[in-house]
Amino acid sequence: MDTGNIVLDIKDLETQFQSGGKIVKAVDKISFHVRKGQVVGIVGESGSGKSVTSLSVMRLVPNPPGRITGGEIWFNSPKQGRVNLLELSEKEMRSYRGSEIAMIFQEPMTSLNPVFTCGSQVMEALQIHQKLTEKQARERTLELFKEVQLSNPEQIFKAFPHQLSGGQKQRVMIAMAISCHPSLLIADEPTTALDVTIQAAVLKLLQRFQKSYNMGMIFITHDLGVIAEIADYVLVMYHGKIVEQGNVEDIFLKPQHPYTKGLLACRPRLDVKLRVLPTVVDFIEQSIYGDIEKSQKSVEEIITSRVISESEIKAHNQRLKAQEPILKIEHLKTYFPIKKSLFGKILEYKRAVDDVSLCVYPGEVLGLVGESGCGKSTLGRSILRLVEPISGRIYYKGQDILQLSPRDLRKVRREIQIIFQDPYSSLNPRLSVGYAIMEPMKVHNILNNDEERRRRVYELLERVNLNPNFFNRYPHEFSGGQRQRICIARALALNPKFIICDESVSALDVSVQAQVLNLINELKAEYNFTCIFISHDLSVVKFMSDRVAVMKSGKIVEIDEAENIYKSPKEKYTQDLISAIPKGISANKNVGLNA
Repeated sequence: MDTGNIVLDIKDLETQFQSGGKIVKAVDKISFHVRKGQVVGIVGESGSGKSVTSLSVMRLVPNPPGRITGGEIWFNSPKQGRVNLLELSEKEMRSYRGSEIAMIFQEPMTSLNPVFTCGSQVMEALQIHQKLTEKQARERTLELFKEVQLSNPEQIFKAFPHQLSGGQKQRVMIAMAISCHPSLLIADEPTTALDVTIQAAVLKLLQRFQKSYNMGMIFITHDLGVIAEIADYVLVMYHGKIVEQGNVEDIFLKPQHPYTKGLLACRPRLDVKLRVLPTVVDFIEQSIYGDIEKSQKSVEEIITSRVISESEIKAHNQRLKAQEPILKIEHLKTYFPIKKSLFGKILEYKRAVDDVSLCVYPGEVLGLVGESGCGKSTLGRSILRLVEPISGRIYYKGQDILQLSPRDLRKVRREIQIIFQDPYSSLNPRLSVGYAIMEPMKVHNILNNDEERRRRVYELLERVNLNPNFFNRYPHEFSGGQRQRICIARALALNPKFIICDESVSALDVSVQAQVLNLINELKAEYNFTCIFISHDLSVVKFMSDRVAVMKSGKIVEIDEAENIYKSPKEKYTQDLISAIPKGISANKNVGLNA
């Protein structure tokens, strides 16, 4: 092996966590290497160990409860030569982080400091590692913001993280990571919060930098279509182990392991509408000895048995439209001031929601799609008056929400719940998950006492496929998929009639995403709630929605039944969104369905 061409060489890496008195091997003696100019993709379910692998390389595993217990991590530094990162002191390791080894984290809101502007945080990295003056660092930061396609770089430079959309925050993180031209870039779900068009642009940007600087890259993502487009070599992880690895074409077109085949089939399809998405358990079975055994069902058998016919879809949509709308929005406007005079007079507004009118029928799922910053999340928050519109009408069951007193609005909020994009920042880190779910029941005086509420929490945890014994655990002890299930349980605690799902599966890898989407559909049928489903992922929206509304620059530019939107979009903007969806290895069919 030509070791001179290898930028990272991992040998028998083992990372453990102590949880509830037990030792969990999050990374179990894995070995692989990354060459200069090579992109190694890592895929697997939530909790498979892929993110812990990246944290181990950066020496960022939280201790306690975790620690690296074995193996070697060899890094070929252009400045220091070949070094074992596990033998470095913390001070020595800090000189590598950000400068020679950079990382883009999955959750940008928790990665950016909320008390500093975005520009100052990127400048800090440049001044520490590149020794630039303040003026040079500022100029370079603005250049980086332009390169990652942030509109109005000057405004982003002065903005605090909470003032940006999820996609904008992630692009700030990407700008920070590539600022020092590292030898190794670890990208942990770098396009999770981005819509498909920006995602495509960011992937091209990362590829350009990676090739320009002959940079090695570890690319972790739940989106297998993205992996197929960007990776040269793929590792499939399951329970801390690498169960399959190989060139990207072999993995996607000729997968050997049943777990890999299951992952490839989880992605929602655009050519047909399914009742239930396939999940990994449809393709593998766990033996009593912990071994993976192949299911007897083929991929095509499972897909064919779950297709909903066009006549069923048409009849269902007709039944929905025969009812009176449960929610009716008329000429809604939500503006944010972005420029003021010396005396405080507002000179310019951001028209986040600009004269929007639509209706939602009882039992319907209305999908809301559009690029980052188009106003879809602001529309969802405006409905609940989490942000105040400046004009318009929002009728829920005939009463105008915008005219309600705070006391009456509180009653409405009991019926209308929201599941936010980032489950980690949605949960109070100081509250156990049981008390987080119980809290809204206490606020709204649901049930007679805490003992009854506790039993209700146990039921809800079971209903979202979590162990009731998790009641006393804290949010940091759970994976992203588990945290989102906790947020779903919290939303259901008040038995709502209407739920707004704001990018509620965007942070989940594809197999867990399929499980959560199936769960939301099951719960919708059981609790009979209506839903607005907001997402940048058009294939997910198609699976979930009866109708789809497309937003651009605060306006609804197209609204129609989901099948019509995807088969014959009328607006060029909608056509561009659909064409930007990653196609993977196979341009005509979901990758892996022929496996």
